[in-house]
Amino acid sequence: MNIHALRLFTKVAELKSVSKAAEVLRISQPAVTIQIRNLEKEVGLTLTESKGRGITLTSNGDFLYKQAQRLFDLERDIENKVAQLKNSGADDLNIAASYVPANFLLPKWLCHYKETYPSVTVNVKTENTQQVIEQLLHYKADLAFVIEENRHHPDLHYQFLMNLEYCFIVPSHHQLAGQTISFEKLMNEPFILREKGSSTKDLLLALCNLHKTPPPKIGMQLYGLNESIRTVAAGFGAMLAPVVAIEDYLYRKQVAQVYVEDIEIKRPTYVCTRKNEIDVLPHVSHFIEVVKDQ
Repeated sequence: MNIHALRLFTKVAELKSVSKAAEVLRISQPAVTIQIRNLEKEVGLTLTESKGRGITLTSNGDFLYKQAQRLFDLERDIENKVAQLKNSGADDLNIAASYVPANFLLPKWLCHYKETYPSVTVNVKTENTQQVIEQLLHYKADLAFVIEENRHHPDLHYQFLMNLEYCFIVPSHHQLAGQTISFEKLMNEPFILREKGSSTKDLLLALCNLHKTPPPKIGMQLYGLNESIRTVAAGFGAMLAPVVAIEDYLYRKQVAQVYVEDIEIKRPTYVCTRKNEIDVLPHVSHFIEVVKDQ
């Protein structure tokens, strides 16, 4: 495949315009158009369609664009790692993690890792599960930690670490505090829901579907686990939360658990890497070894 043409196509797809891509790349618009047409002939697929003054991608074009993004992200990743090795002789370790692993599991692992590998610079980015997977796929992270990915991405390797228990909580003064009730009754309460892409939100909606119960009324939607728990502790709403994140709140009686009939939630935690890559990234395999030993 002509990589130069693929690079031009990626810029056109990103800007949704041949003329804008030509301007940014400082080449003529006809030259860009010819390269796109040649790429379409080479792959035997229609990649773009006209839309007003711009273009839109066909389904095949969208697929190629996403794969090309990953290819050029890998190229930048290689360049960055080579530069790091030239400058310091040591590589950075870039970790992406969803909120629970980042806040309640990683700190201990990171301390042990730095004791053994003090020269490695570790960068941790915390996002929701969907964003974490995208970080790994696009070479923005070397490994990722997530909870219960229902649809495992075919290009990633998922290694099970442990199960984490989840429960429902309400403010400590709430009338349902400490009670055992039906799932349907609990769903009548205003809930604090997480943002799109949160695996906890997906789990709650899956439970509603399983029990043939309408989703709860959204009292608030917050971006982040800690913000959500603190809001319940302040006196509003119900939520589904990992036990490891609320233990201190339960001890201080700022929140209370609601027990739901016939429901026990344990969610698997995974460390994820890109397939067939762990053996060529020693700092990644070293970190995973530290995690396994804890």
